[in-house]
Amino acid sequence: FSIQNPRLSIRRSSCPAYKPRHRRRIALFSFLLLAFFVEAATGSKRYPSMPPFQLDDGTMAVQVQPKRRNNVGVNKSRVNKSEGRSNPMSSRGGAVNVKNDHKVTTKTVPHTTATASWRSKLRNALFPIYGEEMKKFFLIGSIKFFVILALTLTRDNKDTMVVTECGAEAIAFLKIYGVLPAATLFIGLYSKMATILEKKTLFYATCIPFFAFFFLFDAIIYPSRGSIQPSLSTVQSMLGISSETSSGATAIFAKLFANWTSALFYIIAEVYSSVSVGILFWQYANDVVSISQAKRFYPLFAQMSGLAPILAGQYVVRYASRAKDFSESLHRITCLVTFSGVMMCLFYRWSNAYIESTAGMLSTDNAPQAAKPKKKKSKMSMVESARFLASSEYLRLIAIMVLGYGLSINFTDIMWKSIVKRQYPDPLDYQRFMGNFSSIVGLSTCIIIFIGVHAIRILGWRMGALSTPLVMSCLALPYFCSILVGLDSPHRLRIAVIFGTIQTLLSKTTKYALFDPTTQMAYIPLDDESKVKGKAAIEVLGSRLGKSGGSLIQQGLVMVFGNIISAAPVLVVLYYSVLAWWAFSANRLSTLFYARTATQEQKEQ
Repeated sequence: FSIQNPRLSIRRSSCPAYKPRHRRRIALFSFLLLAFFVEAATGSKRYPSMPPFQLDDGTMAVQVQPKRRNNVGVNKSRVNKSEGRSNPMSSRGGAVNVKNDHKVTTKTVPHTTATASWRSKLRNALFPIYGEEMKKFFLIGSIKFFVILALTLTRDNKDTMVVTECGAEAIAFLKIYGVLPAATLFIGLYSKMATILEKKTLFYATCIPFFAFFFLFDAIIYPSRGSIQPSLSTVQSMLGISSETSSGATAIFAKLFANWTSALFYIIAEVYSSVSVGILFWQYANDVVSISQAKRFYPLFAQMSGLAPILAGQYVVRYASRAKDFSESLHRITCLVTFSGVMMCLFYRWSNAYIESTAGMLSTDNAPQAAKPKKKKSKMSMVESARFLASSEYLRLIAIMVLGYGLSINFTDIMWKSIVKRQYPDPLDYQRFMGNFSSIVGLSTCIIIFIGVHAIRILGWRMGALSTPLVMSCLALPYFCSILVGLDSPHRLRIAVIFGTIQTLLSKTTKYALFDPTTQMAYIPLDDESKVKGKAAIEVLGSRLGKSGGSLIQQGLVMVFGNIISAAPVLVVLYYSVLAWWAFSANRLSTLFYARTATQEQKEQ
């Protein structure tokens, strides 16, 4: 900006105070966030058993426990098994019986009852994790942070390459003829590896090949695209297309063949997006996190991983997209993606070592499910796996929820990316827009989780599962109306982009904040066989069928109506029909989930 007075003329580049202003705000926010986690960690060390409690005289006290010796034991009858920590209020007078050489003292805290009670409630509301659970939470949560960081970078990069080079309509073709066969092939390979490899080896065998491809694509494939890709004119002459401006399915296939390296990157990145969160992280978390911990851990996992899109988006906006060309931008993005892959493997190793070292110290309720004796897995073919999935109503309902989200988000996503490309045709501009969008998605996810972090715990699993289809149904209405009005002017195009961005933003936010935790919690009551093979089929094949099915439907509508804009009325009917089917299945699944979790908790007790 500039001020009209020439004596006070100031520009952003010359103002000594303006340029670091956003840096000071970011530094202040980072300091406050760091202070919160330090206070949480140090507070758990000072009060390892439980938050402050009230004595008979109205003062607030905390229970201080020295480190145990080998010859010291605590009376197990005075231990609260549901939370895995001793409860001084569970016995008469608040005393804890221990041996003579191990004395637990009670110290009065110099706070008023109201102040200490308020702080205790606030801590329990914001971060209800104490004691030894703290380290376990951060080790597992860090895995998801780097999973989401790599996912965000590769997702925005694949969209930038395909949309700017081939058009947004090419996404519908890639999802059907590229992503779906690749996902099916991966399911067969993963099911085979699951019957042979142990869980640790299976994690590394699934994770490392993806990051190896991303590194090789940046180092070898993309720099050599000029010599290994045919020119567009050559492909068009082979297919009998006379003009580069021709439209239709043949022209889209010509662009995909002429840019097959970008199409290959899109396919691998799409498969990784399903594998990374659904199999690499949640399957591991479900094995080592108990049901009582999941109610507190899982919403905070989403809050912690919500910081990853913010970092990834701003990394793209402020560093990667400011490169001299897209090749240099791709190299900068790949560096952070490779770093994320290395950190995923390291935190997986560290968390496994910590859980194994503390397995004997955990109570019955907090013992990870992985510590239970494993049953020998029977080998199943793909047909047998499909029959196994179809024979369980519980798994079918989960599959319908995943399928419903894949269909509904695909009905709006391709159209939104198409109008965004009209407004930002340059690859770096499009990449910058998607980077800002990813940051806003991450920030909105953190805010939504901060406000509704206890929706699952207080309102129940049913409300958390129904929130996403309800939100998507309300937000899609103004977006579809802006499309039906027309895009024949820059003003209308801008309005459609705004409504589409808001709809996509909040749909993804509620998905990350509520849909993912509730869906993953639904796998906990299942046996090991259902978790491994049923989860793989649902998370990869079910998700791919949803998105590929949506793309196939849109292709059919384009063939009938000529373009997707003219088919918007039919798309609206299909969109709301899928949301209704999704909501009905979630409501039915909630009944089965409550019954199974109650049965499992009774067995653990």
